Amino acid sequence: MTGSSRRHDAALLVVVVAVLIAANIAAHRSAGVLAVVVIPVAAIVLLLVARLGGLDWRELGLSRAELRAGIAFAVASVIVVAAIVSTAVAVPATRDFFLSDRYDDTSEALLAAFVVIPLQTVIPEELMFRGVLQGTLGRLCGPRATLVFGAIAFGLWHILSSTGLTGGNEGLSDVLGSGTAAQVVGIAGAVVATGVAGLVLGWLRQRTTSLLAPIALHWALNATGAIGAAVAWNVS
Repeated sequence: MTGSSRRHDAALLVVVVAVLIAANIAAHRSAGVLAVVVIPVAAIVLLLVARLGGLDWRELGLSRAELRAGIAFAVASVIVVAAIVSTAVAVPATRDFFLSDRYDDTSEALLAAFVVIPLQTVIPEELMFRGVLQGTLGRLCGPRATLVFGAIAFGLWHILSSTGLTGGNEGLSDVLGSGTAAQVVGIAGAVVATGVAGLVLGWLRQRTTSLLAPIALHWALNATGAIGAAVAWNVS
């Protein structure tokens, strides 16, 4: 890699990170329709930025060959996660951790699982993190550093969204309480958990070369969690 191309890729990385930070803040300081569309629009913007910056569809995990390569892993991810969540909801000792106020209504949980989560969260975040960010980092870093930096970024991305996490979850409130200290612990725990998730999703992206595989796993984790919450409320 020449010095000029490396500077170009470093500048592209700065732009990508700046857009991610701006989108995160805007999404959590907005209301109404704007709050809903900020992240999907940011994903489209970053995809355009990446393409204009020289990343091809293969580097983004979106070429036809890459998408085909991820099908088997995508199907397996959904089956495995669904089995684990079903077991956890069936066991009384772990069921309380699914009692999120956010999904105490079955129709809302289904709408979230099959519409809101994939369109507002999973697909945009995977495009931004495992697609654009990981593709850009891959030009500047080795595979391990790419995974680590991507995972850290994904964990930090969830700081604002995990505010009030313990207050809306009965299982977490029982364990941690609901005060300021509990909120800090909840946020730290969410950052660590999503950082680890980012590491797994990034590895899956590298392993399959496909963005389809991490999209499927990410959707399975979030959507089965929403459905599991609705089931947990109904059987509790």
